[in-house]
Amino acid sequence: MRTVFAVTVMLLVTPVFAIVVIGAGVLGVPNRPNGVYDRVPRLWSRIALWAAGVRLELHGDEQLRLFKPRVFVSNHVSWYDIFTLLSILPRYRFVAKAELFKIPLFGPAARRAGTIPIQRENRKAAFQAYDEAAREIRGGASVVVCPEGTRGDSYSLRPFKKGPFVLAIAAQTPVVPLVIFGTREVQRKGSFVIRSGTVHVHFLEEIPTTGMDYQDRDVLADECWRRMAAALEREHGVTSTEAQMVRRDRKTPRADAIPVEY
Repeated sequence: MRTVFAVTVMLLVTPVFAIVVIGAGVLGVPNRPNGVYDRVPRLWSRIALWAAGVRLELHGDEQLRLFKPRVFVSNHVSWYDIFTLLSILPRYRFVAKAELFKIPLFGPAARRAGTIPIQRENRKAAFQAYDEAAREIRGGASVVVCPEGTRGDSYSLRPFKKGPFVLAIAAQTPVVPLVIFGTREVQRKGSFVIRSGTVHVHFLEEIPTTGMDYQDRDVLADECWRRMAAALEREHGVTSTEAQMVRRDRKTPRADAIPVEY
């Protein structure tokens, strides 16, 4: 029953919210802090969580009261990670695989709301997305990325791609690691079944990037991975081995080294 209810609610509300966002764009409504492009996705995601029977518990959320651009780095095991982040983060931009923008109504609405598409198989296009994300940070918005690159089958952290960390260093903006736990029980990868539950979001201490350069990308990625792995083990007993840490690539980053796939 929970699955049927949640899916029905989303089928009803998603087209309405998408039309509102697209219409705002057609009418030339500017993208201002806490404006329609911030509020509509936030309300949409909160309805998705309500329909699924999800209760959020935030830990370390004083990070949300710091109104400055940052790169939020999250683990990723479920679509409900995205609903969770959309519902709680301040002004932000997601980086998402380009295929999502082909979905009728949803795709155009996501683009109007500032979501950044990335074609990972096209190096030139991928770096254009990277540049766009950096411009959003300079314009005052945070960027949200999932450096594992796609949803996982367990909470153990997988290797991180370099894109989020190259981006943070280039923009000289702090990285805020966070871990989400409980969304896999709400909806697992590859499953249509939705169950109610409690989702925990742990915001960890930000990592400054001031003075770092491109050569420091591995150091930054490793530190972020370790903090997130430690939090998952400390709070929820999830073990991640360092063999799963970061894929080493001493060459110029490939297109697929830039995140993120939902």
